[in-house]
Amino acid sequence: MEAAADPLDTASLTLKFEFNPKLGIDNPVLSLAEDLDPSDLWSLERPRFCLLSKEEGRSFGFHLQQERGTVGHVVCRVEPGTSAQRQGLREGDRILGVNNHVVEHEDYLVVIRRIRASSPRVLLTVLARHMHDVARAQRGNNDHLCPTLSPGVRPRLCHIVKDEGGFGFSITQGRRGPFWLVLSTGGAAERAGVPPGARLLEVNGVSVEKFTHNQLNRKLFQSGKEVTLLVAGPEVEEQCRQLGMPLAAPLAEGWALPNRPRCLHLEKGPKGFGFVLREEKGLDGRLGQFLWEVDPGLPAEKAGMQAGDRLVAVAGESVEGLGHEETVSKIRAQGSCVSLVVVDPKADRFFSMVRLSPLLFLESTEAPDSPQVTLSASLTETEDPPVEDTMVAPVPCCFRQCFLYPGPGGGYGFRLSCVASVPHLFISQVTLGGSAAQAGLQLGDVILEMNGYPVGGENDLETLQQLAEAKPPLHLKLAARPHQSLEAWIPPRSGEDWALDSDVL
Repeated sequence: MEAAADPLDTASLTLKFEFNPKLGIDNPVLSLAEDLDPSDLWSLERPRFCLLSKEEGRSFGFHLQQERGTVGHVVCRVEPGTSAQRQGLREGDRILGVNNHVVEHEDYLVVIRRIRASSPRVLLTVLARHMHDVARAQRGNNDHLCPTLSPGVRPRLCHIVKDEGGFGFSITQGRRGPFWLVLSTGGAAERAGVPPGARLLEVNGVSVEKFTHNQLNRKLFQSGKEVTLLVAGPEVEEQCRQLGMPLAAPLAEGWALPNRPRCLHLEKGPKGFGFVLREEKGLDGRLGQFLWEVDPGLPAEKAGMQAGDRLVAVAGESVEGLGHEETVSKIRAQGSCVSLVVVDPKADRFFSMVRLSPLLFLESTEAPDSPQVTLSASLTETEDPPVEDTMVAPVPCCFRQCFLYPGPGGGYGFRLSCVASVPHLFISQVTLGGSAAQAGLQLGDVILEMNGYPVGGENDLETLQQLAEAKPPLHLKLAARPHQSLEAWIPPRSGEDWALDSDVL
């Protein structure tokens, strides 16, 4: 199901500020063109939902940009004839959410990664430029404007294996969809996680909302002994109806799925990682990056890599559509500790069939049981910055505390760096979606204490490594480093106006 385009042209609106003598401030006022029906304004006063599908060999069809000095992520261009245009995305729209994740205050690169990781389908929550300006003027920059489903309220992707009682459900009568399922008590569908009273949305990745009853029966018969259904329980239906949110597949959580992606954590040994990366055509005929020649006894095999696995992501960032050299560069940039997300051929076929990214179902994936993957919070030492920069602003006395638990791969998801001439350790990398990111660690945070032990500098690296391997949770006392001091340790991005560049999505 795809969101309908909004018929109202934002060019018909004008934002003005009128002085309020009682409050002594300027109030935002939205004026409409003379030929515009005021009742149509409602469609712009609330966020819109755009369900985009990436077509073969093409992008979603829009460019995203972060404007300097403003809050949010801005659509700066929409390509004609693309999914983005057909689903009503407009230039100037602010991205509020990606697949039910609020991204209003997330780092720009994190938002880019979320959208790319969702390919080939993504649900964007957006707000028109004028209404965004009004909302921010009224509510400030800290409030979230993005509507979301309640925790645990999501559509389900359920894989059902037929038993002696069949699939364990019947379909409500009616010549044409939508359809609802009636479950057999204790049947295969119920065991696969299909909720009572579920609405049927897709069968094996194909929408059945407009199918006739005969077409649906034929589709189910062609599935054979196994079928994967996208369904929505009554509570999901009701919440989506209230929010105006489509019952979209990228929102789904996986139940009893036959295949899942695997997260591998590799630490380079004396003989390297022990695998070869090749670019070749996959099962769907598209070029991809595949892992071969996995050497017995080396880190890749110990981490659970299998010959023929397809590489999906490096350090949490999707590599879909990247060329071989660019993918190799991303792996090498991780240094001696690399985090890879892979799928085997069966999982590759499954996610291709349901037209969803494997990365959407990574959260509950179990990591291989290997001594190589116990620590992903690595420690590196950087070169000294210029002398005049090392004495900028001492670490502030203001601090906060965080408690971290290991993620699915067994690591905490951050990297520490130090400068030999300065007695501080700081966060130089935070893995997207990892334990550290969820706990609120930020690039440049200074470590003051770990598990109650004061941290001073490079001489504490060995102690820190031992503490990081201690029993969870990991207790950190942190201080945020001022921006001007941060620049001495963390290299800036190339290009003075990097914040004004746009990314094609």
